[in-house]
Amino acid sequence: MKKFISFKLASNIIITINTLALLMHILILLKIVPHHFVWGGRLKSTADLIIFESISIVAQTLFISIIAVKAGYIFKGKFKRTVKVGTWVMFGLMVLNTIGNLVSSSGLETMVMTPITSLLALLVFRLAIEK
Repeated sequence: MKKFISFKLASNIIITINTLALLMHILILLKIVPHHFVWGGRLKSTADLIIFESISIVAQTLFISIIAVKAGYIFKGKFKRTVKVGTWVMFGLMVLNTIGNLVSSSGLETMVMTPITSLLALLVFRLAIEK
């Protein structure tokens, strides 16, 4: 795996995708982008939208922060154990998210997000195996 993609490239791709996802969730929360294709198409009320999109924003911010620390962009050399655990947790979440996207009632989520979360799972796995 290490031979196929560099640590730096994997980090940059993950940060880019998660930053775009963060922006998307902010736009959904602001009702600029429709919400019917997120959360499996199961959001039924404005309260659900606010709660679940807020969770997404916090999670995306946390994911970006973990990868930025792992890549040495911020807090270089600090929080090594926390970041290592966080990276493996992210990998697990990306695998579960991929499965969730496959069974989503939203065709758009299944077709668009499944490949993205699969790619993210592989890229995060690449970072997780880095010493």
